[in-house]
Amino acid sequence: MQKGKTPVTLYLLLVLVMASWGLNVTATKILVAHFPPITMTAFRIFTAAIVVFIFLIAIGKFRLPTRRELGYIVAGSLFNIFIHHYFLASGLTMTSGTNGGLILGIGPVLTAILAVIFLREAISAGQLIGLVAGLLGVSIVVLTGGQGLSGISLGDIYVFIAILSQCFSFIIIKRIAGTLDTRLMTAYMLLIGSVLLFFTSLIKEPDGLAQMSGHSVLMWALFLVSAICATAFGNLIYNFAVGQIGPSKTAIFMNLNPFFSLIGAALFLNEQISWMQILGFILIIIGVVLGSGALTELLRTRNKVRDPEKILDE
Repeated sequence: MQKGKTPVTLYLLLVLVMASWGLNVTATKILVAHFPPITMTAFRIFTAAIVVFIFLIAIGKFRLPTRRELGYIVAGSLFNIFIHHYFLASGLTMTSGTNGGLILGIGPVLTAILAVIFLREAISAGQLIGLVAGLLGVSIVVLTGGQGLSGISLGDIYVFIAILSQCFSFIIIKRIAGTLDTRLMTAYMLLIGSVLLFFTSLIKEPDGLAQMSGHSVLMWALFLVSAICATAFGNLIYNFAVGQIGPSKTAIFMNLNPFFSLIGAALFLNEQISWMQILGFILIIIGVVLGSGALTELLRTRNKVRDPEKILDE
């Protein structure tokens, strides 16, 4: 994306990514009921890495990283893939869905704070309102999901570590985005992260490899859809957006995850959606539109269409 070009298309792609990630929550619930969680996650991320590498080779973007870039890639792999997935998988087994959902919901706020500290990003009034509206919307959606809010547990700490590590990885990605294509960085991060998770699975799940066999074609099809759509192209587009529009504006889209997650649960797991959750969804959408700057870009694009001379002046 060239400088000065409206990122409206990128915003739409991010919505599709959040849809794939939200629906992937339902897919993951089904997969972990049949496969060993850490071993399955390692293979899913490794499959995604192969897909991204094939895509990059096809578009002529593959190359070996420099020593400096490799340092950022390793750091990104540790925070974005290994620490995030390991602590998230472990934490969600030790806490309630409500607590876990609320902690994950502070991701955009954490990212904005880290962006101010490490990237010196300025937060506008509109973004601040969007962050608050999104957080409130996520809270309503999660708290009205049928489970009560429980006390702080070790699982809550693990989930917080998971979301904090992921948010910090966005800062790392943005820092190197000027010299390293974030899509290429994503491929290397997925590959290194999957290898780290695999060796961890050998310790945590000694029989994991044996349990990966003997499953139906439908389960493997679901595995491939999760790996290719959500993990491969989801991370590819999301990390590209971090490099283009910044971590805080990109992270606000994460609030859409509960929206699509509940839609997936309603469609495939027969769960009910309440009116309060619909109110929460409305607040989430308002938060995304304001917090990401999408409204400003849409109005800017609309003014260009009305006054073509503005396009020529840029």
